[in-house]
Amino acid sequence: KDSAPKHTNRLAQEKSPYLLQHQHNPVDWYPWGEEAFAKAREEDKPILLSVGYSTCHWCHVMERESFEDEATAEVMNKYFINIKLDREERPDVDRIYMTYVQALTGSGGWPMNVFLTPDLKPFYGGTYFPPKPAHGKPSWVQLLEQIGGLWKDKRDEVNESADNFARRLREVNAEAGAEGGGEFSDEDLARALEYLKRDFDARNGGWGGSPKFPRPAQPRFMLRLAHRLGDEEAIEQVLFTCRKMAEGGIYDHIGGGFARYAVDAKWLVPHFEKMLYDNAQLVQLYLDAYLVSGDEYFADVVRDILQYIERDMTHENGGFFSAEDAASEGKEGKFYCFTHAELKELLSAEEFDVAVRYFGVTEGGNFVDHSDPDALKGQNVLSIVDPELSESERMFLQSAEKKIFDYRAKRVRPGLDDKILTSWNGLMLGAVARAGVVLDKPAYLEIAARSADFLESTMWDGDEKRLYHRWREGARDEVQLLEDHAYLLSGLIDLYEATLDPDRLEFAVVIANRMLDAFYDEEKGGFFQALGGDDLLMRIKEDYDGAEPSGNSVAALSLLRLGAITEQEKFTEAAEKTLSFFGGRIRDLPAAIPHMLMAVDFSLDYPHRGVVAGDYTSEDTKALIVSLHSVFQPRKVVLGNVGPVEEFAKTLPERDGAFVYLCKGTHCEMPTKDVAKLREYLKK
Repeated sequence: KDSAPKHTNRLAQEKSPYLLQHQHNPVDWYPWGEEAFAKAREEDKPILLSVGYSTCHWCHVMERESFEDEATAEVMNKYFINIKLDREERPDVDRIYMTYVQALTGSGGWPMNVFLTPDLKPFYGGTYFPPKPAHGKPSWVQLLEQIGGLWKDKRDEVNESADNFARRLREVNAEAGAEGGGEFSDEDLARALEYLKRDFDARNGGWGGSPKFPRPAQPRFMLRLAHRLGDEEAIEQVLFTCRKMAEGGIYDHIGGGFARYAVDAKWLVPHFEKMLYDNAQLVQLYLDAYLVSGDEYFADVVRDILQYIERDMTHENGGFFSAEDAASEGKEGKFYCFTHAELKELLSAEEFDVAVRYFGVTEGGNFVDHSDPDALKGQNVLSIVDPELSESERMFLQSAEKKIFDYRAKRVRPGLDDKILTSWNGLMLGAVARAGVVLDKPAYLEIAARSADFLESTMWDGDEKRLYHRWREGARDEVQLLEDHAYLLSGLIDLYEATLDPDRLEFAVVIANRMLDAFYDEEKGGFFQALGGDDLLMRIKEDYDGAEPSGNSVAALSLLRLGAITEQEKFTEAAEKTLSFFGGRIRDLPAAIPHMLMAVDFSLDYPHRGVVAGDYTSEDTKALIVSLHSVFQPRKVVLGNVGPVEEFAKTLPERDGAFVYLCKGTHCEMPTKDVAKLREYLKK
């Protein structure tokens, strides 16, 4: 039997795992680019832009129902030039059209399907469309016929609508900084903290109802400010939330790592995909929680996540993969869930009794995939339901977990999105480096160093001064984005502060300068999301700190930190002008920009500077660096006395081995190697 695919389209030439998933659809897909745009102009057809990513559940559903269907594809090919886009490869394109869909429908999400004129202006769009009419909505094919008819019979109205939206989007973009300016104060931040506290779910942790996303920027800002202002209630909200998330089914108790979100309010049933960016930010949050509370539980979560990342998500060259799918063998959660009977057969009687009680396993199960017409029965998502165990029960639980891990490892794994993105790698680089120094684990610093080496050698072209966004199977893409520069800069600063290796600081300065040259708006402040080109309707300045923090927020905080370490005023000034540009948002919509609020917090006072004078490779120096990171003090920088550091630090000498000079503003304490003294000073 000939098993060659019946259809192969242009996506077969792409590197994105998401685009490759669609290479054998009967739809005549194009990748985003000039070939498709020219074809639309030449044939006078509208463009159907369909956006998703490889681990997106409803993207898979819509592909199965519509894009693999010959009759549906025929209608799509008749009326439209069809473009498939991986939002993770082109977040700049995705952002423009998601803004449109949210304005049009009141909500957004993926898959996103938007209809564009040949000059890329949107005139209709939405997210998932069903194959049959449902809930008062037309079927996908009915919608395609309607849009095709509109284009043919009411072209003027379509063009007018598209022009109006494009003009309005440009106006909104231009107005973004109109409410900016002014000085910020502790009162602005305290008001933001009170606002964020209001929505707390006292029973389950987190803020708001279901679905629940971790969105680590919010609890990180809350913890940072609450700790400084002595707000015990807010601290407790964050620590309670961290514990509830780590006990819930959103956390993989067998293999480590967090899923993207929970579909319920209790963190119980996740959408099972695991994203690199979530786990990187959650490492940072749990490190904060550990330093604030001293509770080893939070440190254990960090170790677990990083064990998962090292084992399952790291390329042999040192880069980190993007994501793991929610489904395997076509079933959501099949890799992660267990039936009561399965565990009974696998475990000894004692192990089974403890595991069933601890993880809340029942015969009926706690998860049914309602989007699957043929859902698996009796599935249990493991979560910690009864943590009170005796010493002997703990031993049985440990052996049960080992057996479950080995048993699960024989299953078909969910799909791995193995592309390497500079942006998300920058987040994980920073997380691993900081974990290495906070938990005093040199092995983590080695992982971070390999990651930084990979990014510098593979993603950065020093001759061209060009930072690439995506690498896979030896091939890089062409796009240049703010978030690659901002996230990488942040990660390099974390690595520098953990090691004081001057080469890391040198590279951070190079990346910061490139970021300013390519994306910074000298006139008004703020950073554009992309370099801009013929394939973008406009350049926008993104500020929303959603599942991932915005490039502007990360750039602002990173430049403030770099400015404090190097005393290069251009870094500090660009950061402050950026915060000023977004001043209206900072005051009026604090819930939208928690990462930017962390930058505001850092900007309000001179940071503590811990200057370590000594050979950065010596054990003495390393011990002092660890002690400087052993206290929760987000308004500090740690630096050495060599490399592109501030001039004053270069004058501070070693004295019979390594010493720390603790400075703030223009004042420095006497040099010390007394760890207790260091810790006390940093708490001020």
